Amino acid sequence: MKNFANVLFVLIFALNITACNNYQSNDNLASNYNTPKVEKIEVYYFHYTRRCATCREVENVTKSILEELHPEDMKTGAIAFISINLEEDDNKSLAEKYQVSGQTLLFVSGSETVNLTNKSFMYARSNPDKLKEEIKKTVDDLLTQ
Repeated sequence: MKNFANVLFVLIFALNITACNNYQSNDNLASNYNTPKVEKIEVYYFHYTRRCATCREVENVTKSILEELHPEDMKTGAIAFISINLEEDDNKSLAEKYQVSGQTLLFVSGSETVNLTNKSFMYARSNPDKLKEEIKKTVDDLLTQ
């Protein structure tokens, strides 16, 4: 009788583990079908009128990486690169919206905002391939949300 109880316990335990591993929640299924694809990614580069070589390079390299990685999205406007001069009055409200007070590189999609300022200034001139990896990862993450 004791052996039968042990075998029954092991059998129930094994069935329970198998059942748990095959479970997929309805939440995951619903999100796969109902999640809308991101409509647009806006890449804002905030800067001042007078800029150093690194500031100009951040803008140039970021824009060229986006054009290289996503040429169709750039042409259609699904991904937009927007250079914003902080000294122009028309741009003050946008700077306030994103709480920007200096050179900043932001990737914005819906309510999601990713700040790549530090990485862009670190890699634009010295290691553009590393910046390309960071931009690719950021854009891919935003596109899959």
